[in-house]
Amino acid sequence: MEILFVSHKYPPSTGGMEKQSYELIHAISRHAIVHKLVYQKGEGSLLKFFWNLNSNIKNMLELHPGIQLIHFNDGLIASLALFHSGYEHIKRVVTIHGLDVVFPLVYFQKQILPRFNKYDHIIAVSRATAAAAIERGIAKEKVTVIKNGVNRHLASSEIIPLEQLLAYYPQLNVKKKYFVTLGRPVKRKGFSWLLKEVVPHMPDDFQLLMIGPFNKKAGFTEKILRVFPPKIYHLITLFLGYPSDEREIRHLLKESHIRKKVQHLGKIPFSHLQSLLAHSLAFLMPNIRVSGDMEGFGLVCLEASISGTLVVAAAIEGITDAVQDKKNGILLQSGDREAWINRLEEIMDFSAEYQKDAKLYQIFSRENYGWEIMGQEYFKTFKKLTYPKSSLKLVHSKEI
Repeated sequence: MEILFVSHKYPPSTGGMEKQSYELIHAISRHAIVHKLVYQKGEGSLLKFFWNLNSNIKNMLELHPGIQLIHFNDGLIASLALFHSGYEHIKRVVTIHGLDVVFPLVYFQKQILPRFNKYDHIIAVSRATAAAAIERGIAKEKVTVIKNGVNRHLASSEIIPLEQLLAYYPQLNVKKKYFVTLGRPVKRKGFSWLLKEVVPHMPDDFQLLMIGPFNKKAGFTEKILRVFPPKIYHLITLFLGYPSDEREIRHLLKESHIRKKVQHLGKIPFSHLQSLLAHSLAFLMPNIRVSGDMEGFGLVCLEASISGTLVVAAAIEGITDAVQDKKNGILLQSGDREAWINRLEEIMDFSAEYQKDAKLYQIFSRENYGWEIMGQEYFKTFKKLTYPKSSLKLVHSKEI
């Protein structure tokens, strides 16, 4: 089988969709001949990549006439490909991740998304993403759920002793029990909710380490965006993945009763992140519902679990496909302040018991999630489309 992968989300960035795109191509290349058209930062304009995409796809098909299937790795690039011509005879598959389904632009919802039925198949990264797509008019029989994978080797990362980490992060109070949050400060992540509703009610020996990109002062872009009306601001920040929660987090961190319990470390080296997670009581993902946005999967939860860290996450949207309650983490009702306060206090009081659970959860994550598992499921789906009556086996072939 020959497959053409098309994506504008690709390393060197290591974010969720970029990582998924890279790992998917790598996994499928073990079973099929792979060609790719991918945009990488530093290799020209993204606008130019989109502008030339139709002609570049047709050129690839001329160069490699054996290509039987084209895979578009997100809804944005699939939306643009709806206006292409010249390769309708090739099987076409789209992966949708969440926001690329619920993005609240009326034209997209009414005119673009229903036309995804023209594609041969839609792969959703979670049941929540699939449900959102079907609710918006995509034929149920065209949708398959394939969960994202995770790097199983995270468990073998070398852990830096806590005493050595203090040299880099002197603000870390080793006398306090600490939890960790991680990610871009977008509203759906629930970071400001956690700071407002939970942190003030935690005991004095509680400490929260926030990790991820964070601007301590408002930049030029933020000031410009604030000029727009709320609806336009919401659309722009969603489309750009802009840190829409950053401003409120800055204000909250200035409040004395919050500041004494929270430290924002910003972006840190991966080895430091893994080590801080290993020494923490738990990794927290307190997502909340935000109109027009959603958490398509929750890869970071899996990465924390694989590393042996206890995961406590909101039972919302695609997170429930990454975290299965009492199997590889703990799910709590999104936005339920009392539930979060009580469970975090319990984890502090019975930390040894919860750490034992975390090791069992780690085993479950390692056995049930992985990039190769994801790749095999994709290959099976591709095989059914291109060889519907064949018993084609998984084959090994070199990546092109």
